[in-house]
Amino acid sequence: MEQRAAPAVTLLTDFGAEDTFVGVVKGVILTIAPGIPVVDLTNVSPRHDIASAAFHLAAAMRFFPQGTVHLVVVDPGVGGERRAVAVETGTAFYVAPDNGVLTFALQQDPPKCAVHLTRPEYRLSRVSATFHGRDVFAPAAAYLAKGVPIRNMGAVIDDLVTIPMPRPTVDNEGVIRGHVQHIDHFGNCITDIPADLIGEPRATILEAGDHVINGMSPSYSAVAPGMALALIGSSGYLEIAVREGSAAESLGLQRGNPVSFRSLSPA
Repeated sequence: MEQRAAPAVTLLTDFGAEDTFVGVVKGVILTIAPGIPVVDLTNVSPRHDIASAAFHLAAAMRFFPQGTVHLVVVDPGVGGERRAVAVETGTAFYVAPDNGVLTFALQQDPPKCAVHLTRPEYRLSRVSATFHGRDVFAPAAAYLAKGVPIRNMGAVIDDLVTIPMPRPTVDNEGVIRGHVQHIDHFGNCITDIPADLIGEPRATILEAGDHVINGMSPSYSAVAPGMALALIGSSGYLEIAVREGSAAESLGLQRGNPVSFRSLSPA
Protein backbone atom coordinates (compact mmCIF):
# COMPACT_ATOMS: atom_id res chain seq x y z
CA MET A 1 0.00 0.00 0.00
CA GLU A 2 1.37 3.40 -0.94
CA GLN A 3 2.01 5.49 2.16
CA ARG A 4 -0.13 8.62 2.14
CA ALA A 5 -2.36 10.50 4.55
CA ALA A 6 -5.28 8.34 5.70
CA PRO A 7 -8.88 9.31 4.94
CA ALA A 8 -9.84 8.62 8.57
CA VAL A 9 -8.96 6.99 11.85
CA THR A 10 -11.59 4.77 13.47
CA LEU A 11 -11.74 4.19 17.21
CA LEU A 12 -13.05 1.06 18.95
CA THR A 13 -12.61 0.85 22.72
CA ASP A 14 -14.18 -0.34 25.95
CA PHE A 15 -13.54 3.03 27.62
CA GLY A 16 -17.22 3.88 28.10
CA ALA A 17 -18.81 7.32 28.05
CA GLU A 18 -18.48 8.43 31.67
CA ASP A 19 -14.82 9.47 31.67
CA THR A 20 -12.53 11.60 29.52
CA PHE A 21 -10.53 8.64 28.12
CA VAL A 22 -12.08 8.74 24.64
CA GLY A 23 -11.77 12.50 24.31
CA VAL A 24 -8.13 12.44 25.38
CA VAL A 25 -7.26 9.74 22.84
CA LYS A 26 -8.87 11.85 20.12
CA GLY A 27 -6.94 14.90 21.36
CA VAL A 28 -3.65 13.05 20.97
CA ILE A 29 -4.56 11.97 17.43
CA LEU A 30 -5.58 15.47 16.38
CA THR A 31 -2.48 17.04 17.91
CA ILE A 32 -0.24 14.80 15.81
CA ALA A 33 -2.44 14.65 12.70
CA PRO A 34 -4.58 17.82 12.60
CA GLY A 35 -7.66 17.57 10.44
CA ILE A 36 -7.79 13.77 10.24
CA PRO A 37 -11.40 12.63 10.81
CA VAL A 38 -11.76 10.36 13.84
CA VAL A 39 -14.81 8.09 13.65
CA ASP A 40 -16.14 6.22 16.68
CA LEU A 41 -17.04 2.63 15.87
CA THR A 42 -17.98 2.16 19.51
CA ASN A 43 -16.51 3.04 22.88
CA VAL A 44 -18.87 0.82 24.85
CA SER A 45 -17.60 -2.54 23.67
CA PRO A 46 -17.95 -4.91 26.66
CA ARG A 47 -15.12 -4.35 29.13
CA HIS A 48 -12.05 -6.55 28.62
CA ASP A 49 -13.95 -8.65 26.06
CA ILE A 50 -11.47 -9.29 23.27
CA ALA A 51 -13.76 -11.56 21.23
CA SER A 52 -16.59 -9.04 21.22
CA ALA A 53 -14.29 -6.25 20.06
CA ALA A 54 -12.89 -8.54 17.36
CA PHE A 55 -16.43 -9.14 16.09
CA HIS A 56 -17.26 -5.40 16.08
CA LEU A 57 -14.13 -4.55 14.12
CA ALA A 58 -14.61 -7.26 11.51
CA ALA A 59 -18.24 -6.26 11.00
CA ALA A 60 -17.38 -2.58 10.47
CA MET A 61 -13.99 -2.26 8.81
CA ARG A 62 -15.07 -3.11 5.26
CA PHE A 63 -17.30 -0.02 5.10
CA PHE A 64 -14.39 2.44 5.30
CA PRO A 65 -12.24 3.91 2.53
CA GLN A 66 -8.94 2.46 1.36
CA GLY A 67 -6.12 3.40 3.72
CA THR A 68 -8.21 3.98 6.85
CA VAL A 69 -6.38 3.46 10.15
CA HIS A 70 -8.37 1.32 12.60
CA LEU A 71 -7.38 1.93 16.23
CA VAL A 72 -8.61 -0.73 18.67
CA VAL A 73 -8.01 -0.47 22.41
CA VAL A 74 -9.59 -3.33 24.33
CA ASP A 75 -6.59 -4.16 26.40
CA PRO A 76 -6.99 -6.17 29.61
CA GLY A 77 -3.23 -6.85 29.55
CA VAL A 78 -2.20 -3.18 29.57
CA GLY A 79 1.15 -2.70 31.27
CA GLY A 80 2.00 -6.39 30.95
CA GLU A 81 4.03 -8.38 28.45
CA ARG A 82 1.61 -8.23 25.52
CA ARG A 83 2.98 -6.28 22.55
CA ALA A 84 1.65 -3.12 20.98
CA VAL A 85 1.39 -3.71 17.23
CA ALA A 86 0.55 -2.06 13.94
CA VAL A 87 -0.53 -4.00 10.87
CA GLU A 88 -0.71 -3.04 7.20
CA THR A 89 -2.99 -4.94 4.83
CA GLY A 90 -3.97 -4.43 1.23
CA THR A 91 -6.76 -2.06 2.24
CA ALA A 92 -6.12 -0.59 5.70
CA PHE A 93 -3.92 -0.18 8.76
CA TYR A 94 -4.63 -1.50 12.25
CA VAL A 95 -3.18 -0.44 15.60
CA ALA A 96 -3.97 -2.55 18.66
CA PRO A 97 -2.65 -4.64 21.53
CA ASP A 98 -1.42 -8.01 20.32
CA ASN A 99 -4.07 -10.00 22.17
CA GLY A 100 -6.12 -11.43 19.32
CA VAL A 101 -8.46 -8.47 18.90
CA LEU A 102 -7.50 -8.25 15.19
CA THR A 103 -8.14 -11.94 14.48
CA PHE A 104 -11.47 -11.73 12.66
CA ALA A 105 -10.60 -8.58 10.68
CA LEU A 106 -7.27 -10.01 9.48
CA GLN A 107 -9.01 -13.23 8.46
CA GLN A 108 -10.92 -11.10 5.93
CA ASP A 109 -8.11 -8.62 5.24
CA PRO A 110 -4.80 -10.52 5.43
CA PRO A 111 -1.71 -8.71 6.71
CA LYS A 112 1.12 -7.62 4.44
CA CYS A 113 3.32 -6.31 7.25
CA ALA A 114 3.08 -6.25 11.05
CA VAL A 115 5.41 -4.45 13.44
CA HIS A 116 6.00 -4.34 17.18
CA LEU A 117 5.60 -0.67 18.14
CA THR A 118 8.87 0.01 19.92
CA ARG A 119 10.21 3.27 18.47
CA PRO A 120 9.96 5.98 21.18
CA GLU A 121 9.56 8.84 18.70
CA TYR A 122 6.16 7.44 17.72
CA ARG A 123 4.68 7.49 21.22
CA LEU A 124 4.24 10.18 23.87
CA SER A 125 7.32 11.17 25.84
CA ARG A 126 5.89 9.78 29.07
CA VAL A 127 4.12 6.43 28.92
CA SER A 128 1.73 5.49 31.70
CA ALA A 129 1.53 1.83 32.65
CA THR A 130 -2.28 2.07 32.66
CA PHE A 131 -3.16 4.18 29.60
CA HIS A 132 -1.37 2.85 26.53
CA GLY A 133 -4.42 3.86 24.50
CA ARG A 134 -3.37 7.48 24.98
CA ASP A 135 0.40 7.14 25.15
CA VAL A 136 1.25 4.35 22.68
CA PHE A 137 -1.66 3.39 20.42
CA ALA A 138 -3.12 6.84 19.66
CA PRO A 139 0.24 8.35 18.61
CA ALA A 140 1.02 5.33 16.43
CA ALA A 141 -2.36 5.58 14.70
CA ALA A 142 -1.89 9.30 14.16
CA TYR A 143 1.58 8.92 12.63
CA LEU A 144 0.31 6.19 10.32
CA ALA A 145 -2.57 8.47 9.37
CA LYS A 146 -0.04 11.17 8.45
CA GLY A 147 1.73 8.74 6.14
CA VAL A 148 4.68 7.54 8.22
CA PRO A 149 5.78 4.15 6.80
CA ILE A 150 4.82 1.32 9.11
CA ARG A 151 8.31 -0.21 9.00
CA ASN A 152 9.71 2.96 10.58
CA MET A 153 7.74 2.31 13.76
CA GLY A 154 9.25 -0.93 15.01
CA ALA A 155 10.59 -4.39 14.27
CA VAL A 156 8.72 -6.55 11.76
CA ILE A 157 6.96 -9.56 13.33
CA ASP A 158 5.15 -12.57 11.90
CA ASP A 159 3.59 -14.18 14.97
CA LEU A 160 0.51 -12.11 15.78
CA VAL A 161 -1.64 -13.54 18.57
CA THR A 162 -4.98 -14.95 17.45
CA ILE A 163 -8.12 -16.15 19.20
CA PRO A 164 -10.26 -19.10 18.07
CA MET A 165 -12.46 -18.32 15.07
CA PRO A 166 -16.12 -19.41 15.37
CA ARG A 167 -16.62 -22.04 12.68
CA PRO A 168 -20.00 -23.72 12.18
CA THR A 169 -20.13 -27.34 11.11
CA VAL A 170 -22.41 -29.24 8.74
CA ASP A 171 -23.24 -32.87 9.51
CA ASN A 172 -24.12 -35.68 7.10
CA GLU A 173 -27.81 -34.79 7.23
CA GLY A 174 -27.16 -31.17 6.27
CA VAL A 175 -27.77 -29.75 9.75
CA ILE A 176 -25.66 -26.63 10.32
CA ARG A 177 -24.50 -26.28 13.91
CA GLY A 178 -23.16 -22.99 15.22
CA HIS A 179 -23.34 -20.64 18.17
CA VAL A 180 -24.55 -17.20 19.16
CA GLN A 181 -21.43 -15.06 18.67
CA HIS A 182 -22.81 -11.61 19.52
CA ILE A 183 -25.84 -9.97 21.12
CA ASP A 184 -26.40 -6.42 19.96
CA HIS A 185 -27.95 -3.41 21.70
CA PHE A 186 -31.45 -4.48 20.64
CA GLY A 187 -31.06 -8.01 21.97
CA ASN A 188 -30.71 -9.55 18.52
CA CYS A 189 -28.64 -12.74 18.67
CA ILE A 190 -26.15 -12.91 15.82
CA THR A 191 -24.87 -16.40 15.13
CA ASP A 192 -21.61 -17.52 13.52
CA ILE A 193 -23.53 -19.10 10.59
CA PRO A 194 -22.85 -17.02 7.45
CA ALA A 195 -25.46 -16.38 4.80
CA ASP A 196 -23.50 -18.18 2.08
CA LEU A 197 -23.59 -21.40 4.12
CA ILE A 198 -27.38 -21.25 4.20
CA GLY A 199 -28.01 -20.38 0.56
CA GLU A 200 -31.65 -19.76 -0.37
CA PRO A 201 -33.75 -22.48 1.29
CA ARG A 202 -37.51 -22.54 0.85
CA ALA A 203 -38.24 -23.89 4.31
CA THR A 204 -36.09 -24.10 7.42
CA ILE A 205 -36.09 -25.01 11.06
CA LEU A 206 -33.87 -23.10 13.47
CA GLU A 207 -33.36 -24.41 16.99
CA ALA A 208 -31.85 -22.24 19.71
CA GLY A 209 -32.04 -23.40 23.30
CA ASP A 210 -35.59 -24.67 23.88
CA HIS A 211 -37.00 -22.61 21.04
CA VAL A 212 -37.83 -23.56 17.46
CA ILE A 213 -38.34 -21.02 14.68
CA ASN A 214 -39.90 -22.27 11.45
CA GLY A 215 -38.89 -20.48 8.27
CA MET A 216 -36.79 -17.43 7.45
CA SER A 217 -38.06 -13.87 7.41
CA PRO A 218 -36.88 -11.13 5.02
CA SER A 219 -36.99 -8.41 7.68
CA TYR A 220 -38.03 -7.67 11.26
CA SER A 221 -41.34 -6.25 10.07
CA ALA A 222 -42.35 -9.53 8.44
CA VAL A 223 -43.77 -10.83 11.72
CA ALA A 224 -46.09 -9.39 14.37
CA PRO A 225 -44.65 -7.45 17.32
CA GLY A 226 -43.35 -9.79 20.00
CA MET A 227 -42.83 -12.73 17.66
CA ALA A 228 -39.47 -14.45 17.22
CA LEU A 229 -37.93 -14.72 13.77
CA ALA A 230 -34.81 -15.83 11.94
CA LEU A 231 -33.24 -13.72 9.21
CA ILE A 232 -29.94 -12.75 7.63
CA GLY A 233 -28.85 -9.61 9.45
CA SER A 234 -26.80 -6.67 8.24
CA SER A 235 -23.56 -8.34 9.32
CA GLY A 236 -24.18 -11.19 6.86
CA TYR A 237 -24.89 -13.86 9.49
CA LEU A 238 -27.97 -15.78 10.55
CA GLU A 239 -29.68 -13.77 13.26
CA ILE A 240 -32.37 -14.54 15.83
CA ALA A 241 -34.60 -11.62 16.71
CA VAL A 242 -37.88 -10.68 18.33
CA ARG A 243 -39.76 -7.89 16.63
CA GLU A 244 -39.77 -4.80 18.87
CA GLY A 245 -38.28 -6.88 21.66
CA SER A 246 -35.11 -8.62 22.79
CA ALA A 247 -34.47 -12.15 21.58
CA ALA A 248 -31.80 -12.56 24.24
CA GLU A 249 -34.30 -11.76 27.02
CA SER A 250 -37.41 -13.34 25.52
CA LEU A 251 -35.71 -16.59 24.50
CA GLY A 252 -33.16 -16.71 27.30
CA LEU A 253 -30.20 -16.77 24.93
CA GLN A 254 -26.60 -15.87 25.74
CA ARG A 255 -23.42 -15.58 23.74
CA GLY A 256 -21.97 -19.02 23.16
CA ASN A 257 -25.32 -20.84 23.18
CA PRO A 258 -25.56 -23.52 20.47
CA VAL A 259 -27.92 -23.15 17.52
CA SER A 260 -28.79 -25.58 14.74
CA PHE A 261 -30.24 -24.82 11.33
CA ARG A 262 -31.83 -27.29 8.94
CA SER A 263 -32.99 -26.59 5.43
CA LEU A 264 -36.07 -28.50 4.31
CA SER A 265 -35.69 -27.41 0.70
CA PRO A 266 -35.61 -30.08 -1.97
CA ALA A 267 -32.07 -30.92 -3.09
